[in-house]
Amino acid sequence: MHDINIALQITAIGMGLVFGAIIVLWLMMTVLTALTADASSPLSARSASESPEADSVSSNNILAQAAAVGVTMAMAEQRLSSAHPLPEPPTAIVSAWQLGMRTRQMTQKGGRHR
Repeated sequence: MHDINIALQITAIGMGLVFGAIIVLWLMMTVLTALTADASSPLSARSASESPEADSVSSNNILAQAAAVGVTMAMAEQRLSSAHPLPEPPTAIVSAWQLGMRTRQMTQKGGRHR
């Protein structure tokens, strides 16, 4: 009975150390995230003369231009590509793998065939 108590104590200490280390790492990540976060948000950095609508329209315009460039490049690359699907080889009645397995089975069962 004494051995079980020692085993349970060792287990409890080990689990306590593991969970304690996890909590310490979690707290360190929280502190580092809080310290390294930018204090100024993008909204406060905007000048007072710009309106939110103008910024929204310009960002949508930039996104539309980027999408158009991406589509154009993909279409050009597709036209220049020389890749084509390879035709599948004709299938044999018995594949090489099947032939090898059948030969091995026949050799194990009866030796040479007459």
